[in-house]
Amino acid sequence: MKIYNSIQEFTSTNKTIATLGTFDGVHKGHKTILEKVTKSSKNSNHDSVVLTFFPHPRMVLQQNTGIELLNTMKEKAFLLDECGIDNLIVHPFDKAFSRLTAEDFVKTVLVEKLNISKIIIGYDHRFGRNRTATIDDLIYFGEQYGFEVEQISALEVNEVSVSSTKIRNALNEGDVTTANEFLGYNYFITGKVVKGEQRGRTIGFPTANIAIPEDYKLIPAKGVYVASAEIDGTVVKGMMNIGNRPTVNGTNQSIEVHFFDLDKDLYGKELRVSLHKRLRNEEKFASVDALKQQLIEDKTAALNYFK
Repeated sequence: MKIYNSIQEFTSTNKTIATLGTFDGVHKGHKTILEKVTKSSKNSNHDSVVLTFFPHPRMVLQQNTGIELLNTMKEKAFLLDECGIDNLIVHPFDKAFSRLTAEDFVKTVLVEKLNISKIIIGYDHRFGRNRTATIDDLIYFGEQYGFEVEQISALEVNEVSVSSTKIRNALNEGDVTTANEFLGYNYFITGKVVKGEQRGRTIGFPTANIAIPEDYKLIPAKGVYVASAEIDGTVVKGMMNIGNRPTVNGTNQSIEVHFFDLDKDLYGKELRVSLHKRLRNEEKFASVDALKQQLIEDKTAALNYFK
């Protein structure tokens, strides 16, 4: 998959089949749309294109700096690539772009830059300045500029919006099992291994501390989770703690992963850690020995999960 950092970067002599949206999570609902795009592009021998935006439009138009997203842009690109999309355009969203009229957007972006033969979009999609144009306007422009408009049904659109909301709610409650069902894959976080306080190794549970630079990435509720990561081509099982480590009087939230049967220096490595199941809440134990005993039980539970 080719990635472009703006609409201006994209050029294609071949016709394209396109869709657009935020596609946060790239979950089961999104995949019904993406499958239509890839299937249509293969049948017509055209290129598939996903047009998305960053920052998220709500960050710009509503100045919603507290918005939490299921994917970083790097994670989203990884998931879209797995879906078989040929081209991903990540266009910088700003107020100037939001003021494009509907016809200007169709003419300058869809027709002149994307060279579309078809756009696949939700029946309730609104676009253009102040989002005043509807699917009917898009169909009209398609007739004027010579491209086809395929509508996504109300049922499919509802599936997309409802599952996005449910995924966020589930993760905020620590219910990764439900979130994973809607996603169609295990929710994951991506970050670099950094040095922590190294207390885990003193009780036989060394951990990799994961630093996530993107402050908009949704971190699930505090607790202990069954986890795994691919490290140097091998899937390694483990367990993750998200929280403040109250037993040792920790104050800042950390994300720490203890990998089973792994003896490697991971400092500086970027890991994609998948969450499979939540084992328990974060707790403050009476002593470090009591914490160690609980970690032994957590490890047994995690290993039983993988069995």
